Amino acid sequence: MKIMVDSFWRAVAYCFHPKVIMLSLVPLILMGVIVMGLGALYWDAALQSVRVWMDASSTWDWALIWLERVGLLSLKAVVPPLLIIVAVTPFVVVMSLLAVSFMMTPALVNLVAERRFEHLERKRGGSVFHGVAWTLLSLVLAIGALLLTLPLWWLPPLAVLLPALIWGWLTYRVMTYDVLSEHASRNERSELMRRYRFQLLIMGVITGLMGAAPTLVWASGALFVAAFVVLIPIAVWIYTLVFIFSALWFVHFLLNALAEFRDEPSATRRDDSLLGADVLDVEPKVVNT
Repeated sequence: MKIMVDSFWRAVAYCFHPKVIMLSLVPLILMGVIVMGLGALYWDAALQSVRVWMDASSTWDWALIWLERVGLLSLKAVVPPLLIIVAVTPFVVVMSLLAVSFMMTPALVNLVAERRFEHLERKRGGSVFHGVAWTLLSLVLAIGALLLTLPLWWLPPLAVLLPALIWGWLTYRVMTYDVLSEHASRNERSELMRRYRFQLLIMGVITGLMGAAPTLVWASGALFVAAFVVLIPIAVWIYTLVFIFSALWFVHFLLNALAEFRDEPSATRRDDSLLGADVLDVEPKVVNT
């Protein structure tokens, strides 16, 4: 727990590093172009489709009666864009995670390693191919869990808890592999994931809950519709910053944990005893003499 808290504050401090701030603009520009482009092409059509669906839904008729009774019938025009926002939000989260994972995590790992762990041996237990396969598999499992649990999101407690758990699990899986792929062997990575699974999941859940912040920006009703061009980039940047912080938190935590693991008397024997599992490593291990 001490390592987790220490890594948290270090990640916060690193978020103000000039290099980190500059790196945060790269996914922002890329995702801003994608989101704005999709919005310009499909926003009107999506609104029309939602309105047609709502007009044909008996549930919507009941909702209109309820809104009229409570004096909120003016919100009728706000509901279609909000439904689209809620539907699109998970995909923006996934896009942010992938962008940070593939574009920024290696740079953040090198930044922290050069400043804090310059003597930590790089065993290169991962590869680009394995990293992509690991990320895609984790993503498919997370989307599957999302779709299976979607009906439960109508229950207020589960609407907050389930997305946080799903995105937290996805975040810790993807971030752990990306952070350790350069410095740890496969066996070291597996051992750290086994040993610190609970802490890593907590970190993922916390950052998953933090990822709900842009939803507050988007859930401004009519203001969102009027300020679409302004709020979308702000929301995307907030998502990016959340995942940058997440990556930095995992980098500090995992590299620290790896350094402590290697300092244990049994660490070398444990890794050597499982050396046969590393025969598929793409690059040979280099042992410092």
